[in-house]
Amino acid sequence: MIEVIIIGSGTGVPYIRRAGPAVCMKTGEQTLLIDSAAGTLRQLSVAGIPYDSIDTILYTHMHPDHTGEFVPFVFATHYPGYFRVSPVTIIACEGFGEFRAGLRHAFGKWAEPKPGTVVFKEMPAGVESAMLLPPLTVRSTPAVHTPQSLSYRIETPDGKSVVFSGDTDFCTALTDLAQDADLLVSECSAPEGLKIPGHLTPSEAGRIAQDAGVKRLLLTHLYPNCDKHDLVTPCSKVYNGHIIVAEDLMRLVF
Repeated sequence: MIEVIIIGSGTGVPYIRRAGPAVCMKTGEQTLLIDSAAGTLRQLSVAGIPYDSIDTILYTHMHPDHTGEFVPFVFATHYPGYFRVSPVTIIACEGFGEFRAGLRHAFGKWAEPKPGTVVFKEMPAGVESAMLLPPLTVRSTPAVHTPQSLSYRIETPDGKSVVFSGDTDFCTALTDLAQDADLLVSECSAPEGLKIPGHLTPSEAGRIAQDAGVKRLLLTHLYPNCDKHDLVTPCSKVYNGHIIVAEDLMRLVF
């Protein structure tokens, strides 16, 4: 069984309806967090997910609205109440070490985890890659957003898969990554007809989902003006599967 919890369905724009981007995925004994906007730790608490239960954090890229809670998470691991014994694995694109170095320069030791609490791993930029997180497999492909942007596919031993687009423009690499996935969690930053470069519209997300043959498409990373428009109709014109518009704390089980 896989459970996907939308921790934040919004963007970097402050908006009472939607927290910044973050998604939690639970499968078996593994709990993964994909991106962590500012406020994610509190949203996890609201969702009933202890922050010391997170096994792996994956960052799609290093923009502030996706990494804003990285330092607060590391900072929180220093204090009583963090009972985790095994280290958290944090995965990001190559160059994350330089990103961390800048944060250490700004925050000092409080931006550095205690020894043994975190393991950092980097995926290569610009190429497809794969990594084992037993019993899961994590695959990545470059996304069309920044040079360090990645989309991820997480596969379970029984053949189920969830794909997270991260921020991206339309690209065939994401279609290839998402082939036959059980769920595609796709950004959909702008309504139809209001395209933002580096991001997807509903019909673009739908085309990717249709070409990939995914079973379910969840639209997230929604700017406030998305809530004033119909996202489902233009998406459904090109995608025949199940379309879901994300809301904060929404849960999907399959």
